[in-house]
Amino acid sequence: MMQSESSGLRISVLASGSTGNVTYIETDQTKLLVDCGFSGKKTIEMLNKINRRPQDLDAILVTHEHTDHIKGVGILARKFDLDIYANQKTWQAMEPKLGKLKVEQKHHFGKEKTLSIGDIDIQSFGVSHDAVDPQFYAFQKNNKRFVVLTDTGYVSDRMRGLVKDADAYLFESNHDLSMLRMGKYPWSLKQRIISDKGHLSNEDGALALSEIIGDNTKRIYLGHLSKENNIKEIAHQTVEDILLRKDTGVNEQFRLYDTDPAEPCPLFIL
Repeated sequence: MMQSESSGLRISVLASGSTGNVTYIETDQTKLLVDCGFSGKKTIEMLNKINRRPQDLDAILVTHEHTDHIKGVGILARKFDLDIYANQKTWQAMEPKLGKLKVEQKHHFGKEKTLSIGDIDIQSFGVSHDAVDPQFYAFQKNNKRFVVLTDTGYVSDRMRGLVKDADAYLFESNHDLSMLRMGKYPWSLKQRIISDKGHLSNEDGALALSEIIGDNTKRIYLGHLSKENNIKEIAHQTVEDILLRKDTGVNEQFRLYDTDPAEPCPLFIL
């Protein structure tokens, strides 16, 4: 029997990449953004492309204070009176960059905690990245789970346990190691990217996924691709090859989807 559209989570990765990140998650009752790394105008344009209105949003959940995740948070929150959720250290780091906000718009959501916003249950978990206290989120409704996990240098056993066997993932596939090594970045930046507090390569992301996906997993969106050190086709092929080699059921039990740095993915229903 087909699941009715109104009963589950509906999700669009509006944009994902090294230049900006924003994901839209909704139910009939609740409309959320994860991060907002674009101008308010650009974010509204992307919402319009999936036939959604910014004035219907309820809240923005922030993962960490880097500009490609918070550029539009303040302006959208002011314009549409949105609540903003982040942990305490992230608030301290990002608040000067957001501009003036009402006290009642500011909410603390600690790491390794669970919170409900409307009819969506959300679990936060820590990652390893060079921000003050980065955390990402798992969203659940009616036993369906969607996990957002980018901006981490590695995936720990604890992280794997927290996000295992979700129905869908937005998962980091940041760089191709050969492109990064041969590229024009200074050595110090290359070291930062490949460090334990940097970003997952295509290979490392695929290996982590091979230990995380389960029988419930149906969709994996490859996210946060580097503009300089990756190409969609290389990321997709690398991850697919490793998941095939690991006999995970890729292209049969679940599918890989590409994301775009400026164009939204079509809404899908969990």
